[in-house]
Amino acid sequence: MTFKAASLVVTSALVAHCGAAIPPPIVVEQPVADAGIEDAGVPDAGVPELLLTPTPAEATCLADGWTLVARVIAGQTRKVLWKGPAGPWTRGAMLVLHGGGGQADHFCTGGALVQPQIAFAREAVVRGFAVFVLDATTNVVTDSVGRPCGKRFDFSVLQRTNVDLPYVEWIAKELVPARRPMGSRGALFITGLSTGGYMTTRAATHFDDTFTAFAPLSAGDPYGTDTLCDPALSPRDSAVGILVDRETRKQIIEDDACAAMAFPTESPWSTTRPPVKPTVKQFHDEKDGIVDVSCMRKLQTQLQLNGYPSAPAFLLQPAGPKNALLHLWRTSYNAPLLDFFASFTP
Repeated sequence: MTFKAASLVVTSALVAHCGAAIPPPIVVEQPVADAGIEDAGVPDAGVPELLLTPTPAEATCLADGWTLVARVIAGQTRKVLWKGPAGPWTRGAMLVLHGGGGQADHFCTGGALVQPQIAFAREAVVRGFAVFVLDATTNVVTDSVGRPCGKRFDFSVLQRTNVDLPYVEWIAKELVPARRPMGSRGALFITGLSTGGYMTTRAATHFDDTFTAFAPLSAGDPYGTDTLCDPALSPRDSAVGILVDRETRKQIIEDDACAAMAFPTESPWSTTRPPVKPTVKQFHDEKDGIVDVSCMRKLQTQLQLNGYPSAPAFLLQPAGPKNALLHLWRTSYNAPLLDFFASFTP
């Protein structure tokens, strides 16, 4: 299957949502620098309140008990959908990242292909986790030559300011603690699918003094992968271009795309050098038709080289050829993923 054909299959995951009455707009938080606070600490009188109207899909999530929060970060309005248990978070909290071209509301509403994600979020709350689902920007993230990449998290290591690390930091260090009820466990986890999985590793290592454990799904090595956001390479407007391994220069969809013997072009890994680094567990399908299994194995090698303790990977091994649909979030991932995170809060 070509990258274009596989991309069209995955695009079908972005399906229609059930309707719900549109709730009133929410107030977008504006930090001091974005709200026009003067040196004396008094807001400028002319700064208007910034409001955000939920989308129809978000309205469906809100009707199901989710909360929508938004804040201006580096000039961009960033949204988070979250839901927690009625009482204390007995298992802690987790950040969850969608794949390229996806959206946060795919963890609370949507069609057949996102039902495993919806089931995961629902079961996580039942088991005592608070779930904070992040939402990528659209055409803000760019590749190394400045081409917009559609709706993707900014996992790449480039010579510019990262778009999403400040967003993750706000959620992990401000939003989650502010919403955490008394008596809750303080453990914090992060997981994500596809490019959200690449970003999971990037964030968990960059803030490795903050996260307890992390789990990339259907993902490879963010420090050794380049995104080429040339629209001629992929028909997906929602997630433009392709990903290539830095060592082999193969598209990650190809067989043995990331099977390199050495890693001279690997970017240095970010770390705060904590006394104990977060533990990782990888989830992948051996016949993934979007991220070749060699890319998962390369990430496994790099995690070991950089001192991250790991639990055994969860690797599905179906019969038959590679398939783009085997790249998606799988129902079979849900229980072992939740069991992995729950093992840190017995």
